[in-house]
Amino acid sequence: MKLDVRKTGGIYMPDKILIVEDDEINRMVLSNIFGDSYDIIEAENGERGVELLLENIPSICAVLLDVVMPVMDGMRFLEEIHSLGWNGGIPVFLITSASDTDVLSRAYELGVMDVIAKPVVPYMVRRRVDSVIELFKARKRLRIRVEEQQQEIDAQARKIIDLNLGMIEALSTAVEFRSAESGSHVRRIHDITKTLLLDTELGVGLSYETIDMIATAAIMHDVGKIAIPDAILNKPGKLTKEEFDIMKTHTIRGGEFLERIPQLRAQEAFKYAYDIARHHHERFDGNGYPDGLKGQEIPLYVQAVSLADVYDALVNDRVYKKAYSFDEAARMIREGECGCFGPRLLGAFKAAEPKLRSLYQSREI
Repeated sequence: MKLDVRKTGGIYMPDKILIVEDDEINRMVLSNIFGDSYDIIEAENGERGVELLLENIPSICAVLLDVVMPVMDGMRFLEEIHSLGWNGGIPVFLITSASDTDVLSRAYELGVMDVIAKPVVPYMVRRRVDSVIELFKARKRLRIRVEEQQQEIDAQARKIIDLNLGMIEALSTAVEFRSAESGSHVRRIHDITKTLLLDTELGVGLSYETIDMIATAAIMHDVGKIAIPDAILNKPGKLTKEEFDIMKTHTIRGGEFLERIPQLRAQEAFKYAYDIARHHHERFDGNGYPDGLKGQEIPLYVQAVSLADVYDALVNDRVYKKAYSFDEAARMIREGECGCFGPRLLGAFKAAEPKLRSLYQSREI
């Protein structure tokens, strides 16, 4: 009765042995030794062996290979499968009466697992081949289990990250509602920032994952407003100098707030979130706050968030103003009426602005 070796613990296992041997009697002997536990496929030379290997490679658990054969010998067989990218995933046993040390050395270099001398002793060859096949199966089971566990770990980590991001977005949205702004503002800042970095030359050199992290960090740009009194935050008229000085502290408070979240500090996104929260009101000419950074002292991703914040503020109603048209908002930004932005950022904005308008599909231009 043939053993069921196709599946072990729910994992598919190869169950075929390929015998590459020109002598029919030798093929019969080997087939009889292994035929009770494995499906046997036979090739009378190396060329046919390569064909059968490529046709059946997912199901082959071992190759029993002779050296001296017509058409293509065993060494050429090994060289051929090596050139095709065979990486030792299938154990190959050289079964031969040859004793040339150079041949055997070359065979091992090409990945042969073991050399078995002819004439074969059935119980010895069976034990040696079975042991190696079981070792390879155990390695496959272990590799698959490790991959499954890694996938489980990655899925759990993703859930935790999504939960944390959800909480951060909820907090940021709550801050926006508190300042009488639409909660969708933070989502638009995310989308505008991502578009500026992903669809223009601003993002050259940044991976998609990094751009995604920056866009997510942009959600927290105004988190420091949680420390600003309502009377100032929602004042419909112009702020006094004293009130504006208090309002400006939201950048410092935002950075301090983020620093106090240990789970966030452990994330790669923390650097982007901190820089954005603290510096998104810096100006390219150095007249911004809180640190008066100038030009390239301001990280480019922070500049992108700053412009995103200004653009969204212009094209939406605020407690202190009505929304401008897209054309007027774009003109005001280009001409420096709402901050000071560098030429590289303005060039990227000009290229991306038509697409930015599509983020406001519910509004008429």
